[in-house]
Amino acid sequence: MAKHAVLSSGAKMWKSMKCAKSELRLDLTLACGQTFRWRETAEGHWTGVMAGRVWTLTQTDDTLWYHVYKHQDKQKNEGDRKRRAGVCLLEENKAGKRFKNEEEDPVTVAQTSEVEEGMLRDYFQLNVNLGDLYSEWAAADCHFRNIAQIFTGVRMLRQDPTECLFSFICTSNNHISRIQGMVERLCQALGAPLCQLDQTSYYDFPSLSALADSSVEACLRDLGFGYRARFLQQSAKQILDTRGLQWLEGLRKAPYLEARDALRTLPGVGTKVADCVCLMSLDKPEAVPIDTHVWQIAKRDYKYAAGSGQKSITDKLHRDIGDFFRKLWGPYAGWAQSVLFCADLKKFQSLKEMMQPKKEEEEEGEEEETAVCKKPKKAEHNGTVKTLKPKSAKMTVKKEKVV
Repeated sequence: MAKHAVLSSGAKMWKSMKCAKSELRLDLTLACGQTFRWRETAEGHWTGVMAGRVWTLTQTDDTLWYHVYKHQDKQKNEGDRKRRAGVCLLEENKAGKRFKNEEEDPVTVAQTSEVEEGMLRDYFQLNVNLGDLYSEWAAADCHFRNIAQIFTGVRMLRQDPTECLFSFICTSNNHISRIQGMVERLCQALGAPLCQLDQTSYYDFPSLSALADSSVEACLRDLGFGYRARFLQQSAKQILDTRGLQWLEGLRKAPYLEARDALRTLPGVGTKVADCVCLMSLDKPEAVPIDTHVWQIAKRDYKYAAGSGQKSITDKLHRDIGDFFRKLWGPYAGWAQSVLFCADLKKFQSLKEMMQPKKEEEEEGEEEETAVCKKPKKAEHNGTVKTLKPKSAKMTVKKEKVV
């Protein structure tokens, strides 16, 4: 049986690219709640599905290593046929029938290419100089500067819009580990099989057509999705019936507010989910998703007082907190917010504790403590960040209306 790749077993079958950990940390970026399909399969090795391929990623100080596995085309085609027929495949998957010929035809590493390196660069948005952004945010925000000492390399992913949208519909009243399980069951039930490694089966994310099938709601309710099952099926059907297959990807070219409001017309998509999809798949770096965790960060670390008497996040409060952070951090505010969100997760508290001694030393030399520094004039760049600001980033906060 094929096994998950490990770099220490030999680098011959791996490909690599230059990428410093200050620009990308896999352990933080892949586990901070923006994607739900990656698992640490060996120490420092992350395996997941991206762009219809199964990857294992690892890194050294200045190099990103990647290993791509071959598809099992015969089984994939059979899975596609059954998905089109509206068959819920989970029980068959459990029985192992879709991988019964695995030992006779083991999975081998695919021939990697410039295309696959390009996929990784696009997925991690490596054309954006994260070091320059961190420097800007740290100059404007003392609290961010303290966090950034430890939480380096947290990048926003550029995910497939369909996977991102339907994954985040599952996040309502949920937590990361449970969302991961739901997304995995969704892929097992409706996605095409890709390969099996160490008795773990990997599946592609379902297509819109598979999600829109009339049998999907009942299938997903049986799998523990509850009310989310209806939202998933109805949103997929609404997109296909009224928008078309290319609509979601086409929102990448729309202004931020237009894209967000369009997403909010879908069942199960509120402002927070729409902002997550805009930020993590639709090229809207100024989108700042606001949930109770981010609200608490604003109140605790930035002394943000507006809405303090409210028990829930209204559209106005969502807009006002977003505006506060956009004014502080600029057009990539959503990226900066993800660093603080990551640092606030329980799983990373041991890292955050490492920050305290350094913070105390710095505070001794400061005349007064403040979370927000006086924002300096924009420094001239060599073109790296400045030229990468999307058109939507030119939107000013004043143009955003209350919804």
